Amino acid sequence: MVVVAHPDDELLGLGATMHKLIHEYGVKTHLVILGEGITSRSDERNVEEWKKELEVHKKNIHSAKDSIGYNNVSIYDFPDNRFDSVALLDLVKVIEKEKLKFNPEIIFTHHGGDLNIDHQRTFEAVVTAIRPMEHEKVSTLITFETPSGTEWRASTDPRHFVPNLFFEVSEKDIDAKIKGMEYYEFEKRKYPHPRSPESLKIQSQRWGIVVGKPYAEAFHLVRQVC
Repeated sequence: MVVVAHPDDELLGLGATMHKLIHEYGVKTHLVILGEGITSRSDERNVEEWKKELEVHKKNIHSAKDSIGYNNVSIYDFPDNRFDSVALLDLVKVIEKEKLKFNPEIIFTHHGGDLNIDHQRTFEAVVTAIRPMEHEKVSTLITFETPSGTEWRASTDPRHFVPNLFFEVSEKDIDAKIKGMEYYEFEKRKYPHPRSPESLKIQSQRWGIVVGKPYAEAFHLVRQVC
């Protein structure tokens, strides 16, 4: 199960890895998107003002889904970049509900030290929802970086993303990730922005170089119970 704050985070964080796991290994994958991802672009949250854009944004999720091929998606509408205005318990309850429905063994989510407050709160909610109690089935928690959120953390902050797990991916996997991002018309950017097609490919090459592969995506293994 993949739990993200906004539409497009699933591609930015692990689009190529999802594509590989699904198409090469047949991994059943469920995506949970907690936030609507648009309304913070106004001074005040006004869902009605962004109604058309929100409808398009939801359609783009399904277009991106087809590019990657994951099994299903649950979409929620928590306020964009305002997760700190929502009770943590409300986020936890959603994740617990989705977890009960899908019954995952592994969860991927945001790095807890991201600049973006929604990413931070999503991580906190996931950790809370999978407390390692006797009957908890989730045995593995993995966090990912989100370009334009993770690397912009202040250099003096101790919560930097330090990967200790890497998935080698192919150029085909990277192309699927980039194609999926291109469907997100409100999120894609031009080079040298971190979300541009060129930057996403460079990032995968960068992590590939770190581990001696042509392309890779980087993660942090938070917990694994064997």
